[in-house]
Amino acid sequence: MVAKRRQTKEVAVGHVGVGGNNTISIQSMTNIPTKNVAGNVRQICELFEGGCEIVRLAITDLEDIKFFAEIKKILRARNIPVPMVADVHFSPAIALNCLEVADKVRINAGNFSDKLVGPQSFSDDEFLVGKNKLQKSLGKFLRKAKDLKKSVRIGINHGSLAPRMVYKFGHGDVAMWESAKECLEVAWEIKFENIILSFKASDVKKMIAANRLACSKLDEMEKNYPIHLGVTESGSGDYARIKSAIGMGCLLMDGIGDTLRVSLTEDPVREIEVARNILQGCGVRRYGIEFIACPSCGRTSYDIQSILGELRAHLEKQIGARNLKIAVMGCMVNGLGEAADADFAIIGSPNGTLSLYQNRNCVLKNVSREEICKNLTKICRLKLDGM
Repeated sequence: MVAKRRQTKEVAVGHVGVGGNNTISIQSMTNIPTKNVAGNVRQICELFEGGCEIVRLAITDLEDIKFFAEIKKILRARNIPVPMVADVHFSPAIALNCLEVADKVRINAGNFSDKLVGPQSFSDDEFLVGKNKLQKSLGKFLRKAKDLKKSVRIGINHGSLAPRMVYKFGHGDVAMWESAKECLEVAWEIKFENIILSFKASDVKKMIAANRLACSKLDEMEKNYPIHLGVTESGSGDYARIKSAIGMGCLLMDGIGDTLRVSLTEDPVREIEVARNILQGCGVRRYGIEFIACPSCGRTSYDIQSILGELRAHLEKQIGARNLKIAVMGCMVNGLGEAADADFAIIGSPNGTLSLYQNRNCVLKNVSREEICKNLTKICRLKLDGM
């Protein structure tokens, strides 16, 4: 059972509200240089059409900010309202200038002012010098964000923690939380609230532990910042999808998470479907017809795989993406019980015919697959019209 969602404050990213009572939003990031204006416009349009609700672009130098603004202008002229986030590493000056054009700026706390190469051990005084340098640079940035009413994501990446944080707190969830807290102290001092936090790692266990620790600490302090979820550098293919589903799924089931991005080493458009599947699989957001099906065994008397594919294609074409759950089960042994929370269940008979159940009540008994498809469409429409 999904835990009650952690109550967070709403932070505006363009026209999209993150946190509060808003649905958990889906993000992605373009994977081509920001200087490639036409390529970014094309990719963002594809992402938006696929269901991406917030998009991020890498800003590597001051010149990129000009191209970012041009991309945004073209998209708005095409009535593509997707909020655009500037992703900045290593340069407080670039981050500061991005606030003029971006709907949100994402910074990496580990490298905002610290260098990732150099000394690997630090005295207390040296640690404090590094902290003061970070907070001074960050203060200037956050004050401007506050003045412009822009939102900021403070990103904590396990793979790019400042060396002084690792030296003092170890290379795990405690260092990730302490890195975030250094930044938050600045925000608290200037009363800047438009903050989203993320705690990412390519190691699923570390990512989960860091988010749980951070949310526990924040709740103790009554600081209810929204949380952006992600398993970073997850790779490609099934393995990346499984890692992402485990990491984000565990936290979503805990009630943690207000927006997410699935990081795939693939066309970013593919990230959107995976994100939707994670949200729907966790029962926290519905996108349309959800099909559940048994894997089949020796008791199955019909081709369950082909009828599942046929029903999916037929119903999505006939009634579109609607909020229904349909079960396709092999036999009566466990089928009806395992399909108990489905709106409709198709169950096989020993003679190869099929029966259709609605809310556990049989509405068609021992009919052909053609009759099932035809009648299921009619019954689904009646149910949807009555909602």
